[in-house]
Amino acid sequence: MRKIIYTSSISLDGFIEGPNREIDWHRVDEELHGYFNNLLKTMGGFLSGRVTHELMAGFWPTADADPSSSETMVEFAGIWRDMPKIVFSRTLEHADWNTTIKREVVAEEIMALKAEPGGDLALSGADLAATFRRLDLIDEYAVYVHPMLIGRGKPMFGATDTRTALRLVESRTFGNGVALLRYGRAE
Repeated sequence: MRKIIYTSSISLDGFIEGPNREIDWHRVDEELHGYFNNLLKTMGGFLSGRVTHELMAGFWPTADADPSSSETMVEFAGIWRDMPKIVFSRTLEHADWNTTIKREVVAEEIMALKAEPGGDLALSGADLAATFRRLDLIDEYAVYVHPMLIGRGKPMFGATDTRTALRLVESRTFGNGVALLRYGRAE
């Protein structure tokens, strides 16, 4: 069965973005972007919320046509365009680039999606991840900790009364100081 892997970049103090949605503190260099590309091209699909999808759709479809794009950016533009995507939104009316719009997260539909053949599914977007977490649909958490303290912003997770035991399945440090911590279910 495919896994749902929640992937997020966070500051050391636990924020995914600054108070004005800024992510300019992310340290994505060629090594890290190449790692992302190698990982993401094996996925079976991207699952995201509207905000994340619109952020990606606003840049990646044509990034490979920009002469200032690096080799890894050009490669990722193709990965993103070609990958099947599901965006969960109650307001989005139209989405291009191999994207299906779902109005809500239905646990039975997600379990059926996981049972389909293909690569694992990359989940992104804090609000969507909170819903998946509440429904116990996340199999792994891949957290990229950037060596920055940004002071305030949107936390990776909102408050909850649910505890989830996890086990470390991988850790890695990149040359730019970013540390990957990948956790799976404890059972």
